[in-house]
Amino acid sequence: MPERGQLIVFEGIDGTGKSTQCRKMEEYLIGKRVPVVRLREPTDGVWGQKIREILSEGRGDVSREEELSWFLEDRREDVEKNILPALNDNKVVLLDRYYYSTAAYQGALGLDSDSILRDNIEFAPIPDRAYIFIAPPEQCLKRIESSRDGYSSFEKLEYLVKVQEIFNSFQGVHIKKINSNSTIEDIHAQLCGDINELTGI
Repeated sequence: MPERGQLIVFEGIDGTGKSTQCRKMEEYLIGKRVPVVRLREPTDGVWGQKIREILSEGRGDVSREEELSWFLEDRREDVEKNILPALNDNKVVLLDRYYYSTAAYQGALGLDSDSILRDNIEFAPIPDRAYIFIAPPEQCLKRIESSRDGYSSFEKLEYLVKVQEIFNSFQGVHIKKINSNSTIEDIHAQLCGDINELTGI
């Protein structure tokens, strides 16, 4: 194991299967006796609960800028209370959504995604690996529309297409794009191979 923990994030539009893969990776690492912590954003903290209320009940009179500020406050709290302590304790941190999701989703609402990334990188550690799961938005929408309220189906699709375009634009040596049209088992095997190489387990 490396001398410090590693931050592995799972990103992508809703319905790509990223959360499933995050859970399976936790099980895999536990089986390898690797100290691991699995987190999600938005968190269950005060700011995260405010965000989740918007996601379930609609934005109402909350502006895009105010919503973005909630994401930043929630992440600051997560970094200080959860992410950095776990990394400093030499644990692998698996994170379901991080600042790439904020940049993509808020960017699709018209805010500047590059600016959002810069603001986050000022206080949030850059991941050792960021998996961005890619799948046709139409397919993802079918998986989630039965459990989500808010947009009409057409508006949801149009929005998700924009979100995925922004996700596709992200580049970096730590970023890997994952075709989530494969089976759960095949994707998991692909990720395990990469994690083994990354962490040296």
